[in-house]
Amino acid sequence: HFPVITHEVQLTEMTREANKRFFDSLDDVPTAAITMGIGTIMKAKKILLIAGPDKAEIVEKACFGKVTPEVPASVLQLHPDVTVILSAGK
Repeated sequence: HFPVITHEVQLTEMTREANKRFFDSLDDVPTAAITMGIGTIMKAKKILLIAGPDKAEIVEKACFGKVTPEVPASVLQLHPDVTVILSAGK
């Protein structure tokens, strides 16, 4: 089941740790965030997915793998107008 609407999510410790460089300390990093649900995203006329080289494996799964909630971006395979840009480096 895909989350349908824009909603609040709890951030994992890994996500918080990865983003602490933007804050004075880990205590200042938010514990929750607002995320767009798949239903909200799929209503867009056009979708642009941009990812860096560290995301190549998951982008491949999203674009060419099975459509599954474990890879939420895989649902973009069902959208009629998606552009994917995968950066090769810095």
